[in-house]
Amino acid sequence: MAERVAPGALILGASSGIGAALARELARQGYRLALVARNEAALVALANEINADHAGPPQARSYPNDVRAFDDAPALYQRITDDLGGARALRLVAYVAGVMPPGEGGVWSFDEERAMIETNLLGAMRWLDLAAESLARAGVIVGVSSTGGDRGRRGNSAYMASKAGLSTYLESLRYRLRGTGVRVVTIKPGYVATAMTAGLKLPQALIITPERAAQRIAQAARKSSGVVYVPGYWAPIMWGIRQLPAAAMARLPI
Repeated sequence: MAERVAPGALILGASSGIGAALARELARQGYRLALVARNEAALVALANEINADHAGPPQARSYPNDVRAFDDAPALYQRITDDLGGARALRLVAYVAGVMPPGEGGVWSFDEERAMIETNLLGAMRWLDLAAESLARAGVIVGVSSTGGDRGRRGNSAYMASKAGLSTYLESLRYRLRGTGVRVVTIKPGYVATAMTAGLKLPQALIITPERAAQRIAQAARKSSGVVYVPGYWAPIMWGIRQLPAAAMARLPI
């Protein structure tokens, strides 16, 4: 009888926050991991941490890369696929990469806005298009969007636009892959305690840890399709926000 090969997962944006927590969660579930992020030191440390808790061959491999290096993506995706044992071994591709610069006095430079669009949206399109082409009639694509993309509000316009674009792209990809056996899951977290949200004035009762978010994302990857709010109470909250008239939206503090 052939030895059962553990499924492979590719996580983009794995070095910190939700991405790192998801890597640890999937490692506990037995996945072999390909970890991609810009921060090489943090990425290597995470892979070493996971491998230290795993007997046998390395469970996690690090691939330092900036998702904005669009021309590098096809060759690196192929290398990762080969390292995991081929297209049939890769079962999950999760795009968690994202940036949200704090801005200066509520103003963001064009360079900061471009970084958000390129990282949060274009990088996802580049990598998830590759995943859509290669996943062999089975597997799941997970894109981590945000409740911030559900409706425009005052504040970081480019960030909200990038997440709105990501949500729409994932919806379109879901229709494109319908009937192929590949599921596409859009994750919309609310407030998560990460470096990205540090310093923001947020309602403490609504903030969750990256570990809790990762557990819900992993659960959604196992059995869900469509849009999943994390935690689930954000679904009715955002439904209500989408019903507000423009005059009320203009008065919201964030």
